[in-house]
Amino acid sequence: MKVALDAMGGDHAPQINIVGAVQALKNYKKLSHLYLVGDEGILKTEAAKHQLDLNDPRVSIVHAPEVIGMAEPGAKSVRRKKLSSISIAMDLVKDGIADAFVSAGNTGAAVAAATLKLRCLKGVDRAGIASPLPNEHGICNILDAGANPEAKPEHLVAYAIMGSAYAKYVLGVEQPKVGLMSNGEEDEKGTTFTKETFKRLKETPGIHFIGNVEGHDLFETQLDIVLCDGFVGNIVLKSVEATAKAVSKWLKTEIKETPLRMAGAILAQGAFKALKEKSSYETYGGSPLLGVNGVVIIAHGSSTGIAVQNAIRVAVETVEHKINPRIEEAMAMLPSTAVVSEI
Repeated sequence: MKVALDAMGGDHAPQINIVGAVQALKNYKKLSHLYLVGDEGILKTEAAKHQLDLNDPRVSIVHAPEVIGMAEPGAKSVRRKKLSSISIAMDLVKDGIADAFVSAGNTGAAVAAATLKLRCLKGVDRAGIASPLPNEHGICNILDAGANPEAKPEHLVAYAIMGSAYAKYVLGVEQPKVGLMSNGEEDEKGTTFTKETFKRLKETPGIHFIGNVEGHDLFETQLDIVLCDGFVGNIVLKSVEATAKAVSKWLKTEIKETPLRMAGAILAQGAFKALKEKSSYETYGGSPLLGVNGVVIIAHGSSTGIAVQNAIRVAVETVEHKINPRIEEAMAMLPSTAVVSEI
């Protein structure tokens, strides 16, 4: 598998990308080539610092003199900065040189570049980001987590199809369960948008739709895909991340209050470590942008080297399991009535 890495993307780029690249090349034998896309001079300096052997035939630098900053507008920046690391890395996938794209950079720019350059798969109108959240039963993916903030019911029907295909063929879930995010579990709850989406999902073949779900279901219920528009999904994802950080900070403060608590914390180190690994975004690496004609993995903006390494792993696994042909097959079986908007 050949992966194009936006080496200039992320809050701590390019260092974390080089660190992640070193580990990915070491641990993933199926990674046949890694293209590091970014400023050649800067990347060579970082490669030397972190002992990345640029004479290794499995790695090469592709020069990109421009960078799209994390705060810049996505689509406008892609059009204006044609020589950015995001644009050039995406071109490698478009031209068939690389099999997948990975970036911890500007999410809006990555989505815009993928949509403009790769286009959507046949039968797909809008791509969506599937972001994993750990729960009691495994992983629950929020779809969409930010690519499409003004979604229509037919978009969420497509997300249900694509998310189910991803959970089944990449994550190995035999019969993925799909829920619709709403303000109550009852069928009649929700807005005009969610009610219409609910109706269509009930009539959609090929998915295991369990109905409306609420926030607590993300962690307590056996769910594989939770559907929502990108506006809601992004808020949910960021709220969950902020809550986890706050609880961790409060817990550390309380533990330090007394020697007895500190002693107990030492005894519970194994449990704390396991919980941290399960709940950390680093473990899951990146989120696939489902629906575009290529494999695109979007990593967290504050990714570490471990997170980038795992994002590259996710890219390799997604390519290996041929998710896009699976999605096209599933979309081809979707009744035409499911993709006609009524609102």
